[in-house]
Amino acid sequence: MPGDLSMTLQIIGFPRSNFVRATRMAAHEKGVEYEHIAALPHSDEVKAIHPLGQIPAMRHGDFELFEAIAIIRYIDAAFDGPALFPSDAQAAAKVDQWCSIVATSVDQLLLRNYVVPYAFHRDEEGNVIRDKIDVAIKRFPKMFGLLDAAVADGHVGSNEFNMADCFLMPMLAGVQMFPEGKEAVANHAALADYFARLSERESFKVTSPV
Repeated sequence: MPGDLSMTLQIIGFPRSNFVRATRMAAHEKGVEYEHIAALPHSDEVKAIHPLGQIPAMRHGDFELFEAIAIIRYIDAAFDGPALFPSDAQAAAKVDQWCSIVATSVDQLLLRNYVVPYAFHRDEEGNVIRDKIDVAIKRFPKMFGLLDAAVADGHVGSNEFNMADCFLMPMLAGVQMFPEGKEAVANHAALADYFARLSERESFKVTSPV
């Protein structure tokens, strides 16, 4: 395996990034000591590893890696500790399925098209520009119904904590910063229970960006 496993793992990226938080949660769940280097996208630290300057990036000795799913899979495989990815082929495929949809469709709707406009899109008077927000809200019922069903067994697509939970929890935290997102989670019993339970995990608490 490339890299010196005795070297300290470095996770590089802005702490408010949901994908950076996901990788940090994974490291905590595995019991891996790591150094978090808080760096913005397109900074020199990030561009030294990621050709597009995106976060997170990772360094472990002389081994460098980018993209959150790849980083978490590496952490799970390279270190001892509770498995974040099942060994059973079908269970593993389910986790891959949920990681993929959460990192793409869920991220786009809940964060890029809802949270980001709420936080950053303002008119000259400082009022929130709601165009994207209102379109996103119309898609909430289907998406939150999907997520509610996904966590019905206690975790994302599973009855055990797994890699997909690391991806979903930061997104649920973000969407609940604003009223429609908070209401949507509260109105889905399994999802609300899921978030309340997993919010108590140490990995979620210690990676909070605030």
